[in-house]
Amino acid sequence: MDHAHAPHNDIVYPAAVPFVLVHVACLAAIWTGVSLEALVAAFVLYLVRMWAITGVYHRYFSHRSYKTSRVFQFFLAFLGQTSAQRGVIWWSAVHRHHHLYSDLPEDVHSPRHHGFWYSHMGWIFNPKNWEPDYGTVKDLTKYRELVILDRFTYTPAVILGFAMWFWGGWTMLVVGFFWSTMVLYHCTFFINSLAHELGSQRYLTGDDSRNNFWLALITLGEGWHNNHHHYQSSVRQGFKWWEVDITYYILKVMSWTGLVWDLRAPPEAIVRGDRPVGRKIVEKVASELAGSFSVERYALRVRDAWAESHTVDDLADLAKRARGQVEARLAELSLSHLPTVPELRDKAEEMFNESPSLDAIVYRAHELLAMAVAAHVCDLALDTR
Repeated sequence: MDHAHAPHNDIVYPAAVPFVLVHVACLAAIWTGVSLEALVAAFVLYLVRMWAITGVYHRYFSHRSYKTSRVFQFFLAFLGQTSAQRGVIWWSAVHRHHHLYSDLPEDVHSPRHHGFWYSHMGWIFNPKNWEPDYGTVKDLTKYRELVILDRFTYTPAVILGFAMWFWGGWTMLVVGFFWSTMVLYHCTFFINSLAHELGSQRYLTGDDSRNNFWLALITLGEGWHNNHHHYQSSVRQGFKWWEVDITYYILKVMSWTGLVWDLRAPPEAIVRGDRPVGRKIVEKVASELAGSFSVERYALRVRDAWAESHTVDDLADLAKRARGQVEARLAELSLSHLPTVPELRDKAEEMFNESPSLDAIVYRAHELLAMAVAAHVCDLALDTR
């Protein structure tokens, strides 16, 4: 596990206080009561702010999947920050980091490496995640008004809360604002946690992203997460006609009015999955495939084969003098003792979706496995000596 993002054992972080208070405030409904009007307001606020998270924070600011004017851009950013999910620039920087390292140890919210609850919400309170790499969002920090808004992290949410109280009193504040904010939190967080654990994978993306119909419904389209990781810059995440994507439908209607434009759609070859994946994904998937085999077991086979015509001391001496050269020679020697390419292909077909890049992944995994086995053989020789 990457200790930079590992869970901490501290009882309370300062950043956790507002989050906890929102949940505690929801209990005040015991005294304020619950009205139908407040419930309707909560539902509407949930829908509007969920759209702001997926359509604005995510598809616009994080992935630039469409364009709009500078004035409307600020309005959208303000609307997004009424969700109380931190500033627009912070959110975008964290999300871009997630895509760079999706489900690698460096990913700040990967269930694979950090567990469900940490990926769901624990990562938010880790101080090491409070200052993301703002170098990845220079296209956003060039707008002074966005930088200022990002500094006043919770101001838009506080203004909305006061407006709800002024409109309908304590019941409207507690039920309309706090209830909808709490539900919005967790439904958003489900994309970090559940959308990397439950659902189906149509495309080979080198991570655990999945498509989930139910998550797509409650998040207005974000549940088509494997589609999104396959082609991140698409404004439409439901690639098939039956994949409900309400956020996209709203953006499409907005484009008819001229509020937004240049909506980026996925090429048909991308939707069909006909294009080879990038080198980065090949490397990630090949590493995972190679890692599914026991390096130690194959290293012992290679060492035993070496011992038939050489002594282990000879190998240890070679390893000390020129380890890199020895590993290269051993990698060639170990090929006959490794799983064959067809065996690796069978394993790959069990583990991953079909892809035009599967052969490239298999051959790269064969290379990585050979190098890992060779390095382990050298270690064995030196340890034995």
